[in-house]
Amino acid sequence: MKRSIGSIPQLYRNVRRWTEIVRVLSKYGLADWLSRFRIDFMSGMLTGGDGKALASLTHHQRIRLALTELGPTFIKFGQLLSTRPDVVGNQLADELSMLQSDAPADPFEIIKAIIETEQGRPLEELFTHFEETPIASASIGQVHRATLAPEFQRQRDARDASSEVVVKVRHKGIERTVETDLDILSGLAQLAEGIEDFRGYQPVAVVGQMSRAMRRELDFDREANHLLQFRAMFSDDDSLVVPEPIEALCSPKMIAMDRIDGTKLRDLSAHEKLGTQSSKLAREGANAYLKMIFQHGFYHADPHPGNIVITESGKIGLLDFGMVGRISEQLREDIEAMLVAIAHEDVLMLTTLIRRVGNCPIDMDAAGLSNDVADFVGQYSTQSLSSFDMSGALSDFVSLVRRYRITLPNEASLLIKVLITLEGTGRMMNPDFCLMEIMQPMQRMMLLKRFSPARQVRKLRRFYMEVEQLADELPRKLSNILEQVQSGSFDVHLVHRRLGPTANRLVLGMMSSAIFMGASLMLSYKVPPLLFPGQGPLGIQDLSVLGLTGLFVSLTMGLRLMWAIRKSGNLDQPE
Repeated sequence: MKRSIGSIPQLYRNVRRWTEIVRVLSKYGLADWLSRFRIDFMSGMLTGGDGKALASLTHHQRIRLALTELGPTFIKFGQLLSTRPDVVGNQLADELSMLQSDAPADPFEIIKAIIETEQGRPLEELFTHFEETPIASASIGQVHRATLAPEFQRQRDARDASSEVVVKVRHKGIERTVETDLDILSGLAQLAEGIEDFRGYQPVAVVGQMSRAMRRELDFDREANHLLQFRAMFSDDDSLVVPEPIEALCSPKMIAMDRIDGTKLRDLSAHEKLGTQSSKLAREGANAYLKMIFQHGFYHADPHPGNIVITESGKIGLLDFGMVGRISEQLREDIEAMLVAIAHEDVLMLTTLIRRVGNCPIDMDAAGLSNDVADFVGQYSTQSLSSFDMSGALSDFVSLVRRYRITLPNEASLLIKVLITLEGTGRMMNPDFCLMEIMQPMQRMMLLKRFSPARQVRKLRRFYMEVEQLADELPRKLSNILEQVQSGSFDVHLVHRRLGPTANRLVLGMMSSAIFMGASLMLSYKVPPLLFPGQGPLGIQDLSVLGLTGLFVSLTMGLRLMWAIRKSGNLDQPE
């Protein structure tokens, strides 16, 4: 399929950045599909790399390296895409989860200017000490150690809170960079949408979801609100530490919060460093996450070892609340029902839930899906709790739905990725860690909660509100339809799917029949010119040449039609 540049307005803007992106994609052998389009300024760049140094790398590794070279926005996009294994597959999702978001730090003068502009006061009035060298610099911002000025510390003394804080500041110009790259990603998605091979991945919808997530991460005010919500959720839990934001020092471009002293889990060379606490900490951390997910429906969505700190007092500290997940009550109920279906080996119920939760293609093989779900249930329903492989089960589940081109909701995909990451992190702390074993008491609690009178009352109230809304809107909408019918402006738009081969074969059959009938009449009426006039061999005589020609053409067309039907096995399928 070819598309003119005029149909993709994004190509007109940011030509220099487009050129750089195409050069990098070509370098890593990822730009072949772009050659299908007539994009003049890219035409000389699509075969740039010789590929010699990349010959030993897999396709997925080359995608990760290309995103790394393209910079912060594409790195962050790849990290977000790693949460959608149902779209990109488990292997590519695992590869993208290895993307590192380290970025060059802005000079101290720039950071100081941003803070003073945001707060409207000199830096020295805000902090008695501010380290010029950042302790970390990621794709969106960088983090500095600081000590609060007495004015801000007095508000915290009553809670015995430390004056030692960290300040996270957004990189200068990152908003413009992100918007430019998101505009380009949108253009790439529109191009990919026009190719049959990519259309099933819903590139425009996926890029739209990722773009919204990236824009949310740019707003540090949102992250400060997340911290406050999580602190309220775990106010009575002494095993988990969530930084407290200093609200007076938070804005869309900066956030000041408690500093959690301890050792990041990724820096522990072996679980023995945790000593006898390893099993206890792994269980407490998993319980906290399951509480976030199944009780509150609001959870920290990036539980990798770099975001988990083990404090000297043996508590678990969570860092980086820019990415959070939310799960609706309906999806929670569906997940609970799926767990029950697996436990009871109810293949029909699990298949029905998969089709209800996911977005299924029209031509999906329902019988094949049911058979594969039966194999999946048979494999995992018999495993004991102590040895249940949650990561393997979730990965196989994602592979199953992707095989049938079923797209899961974004919140479901993110939850699956979080659970897989959580089990891997738990096993770093304790090799015998089993997430399913910890979930077992949670399942019983979920079932009791599902049949509780309070939940039934909520469902009844929601049902009543929906019926009331329908009753209010239905008469007006029916009246509008009747008015359109009466005025003759009522239109019915039909969208046919894959009728092209059927229509072609129908026309071919009709033409073949018409030519055959015409040829038969010409042979019957001996339309000249004639072959074998008078007496011919074997008694054959007076054969119309035009009739014989028509007969041969109709026979050829009929055989061609029969071959096409035999090849496809179905009249309405393409060859």
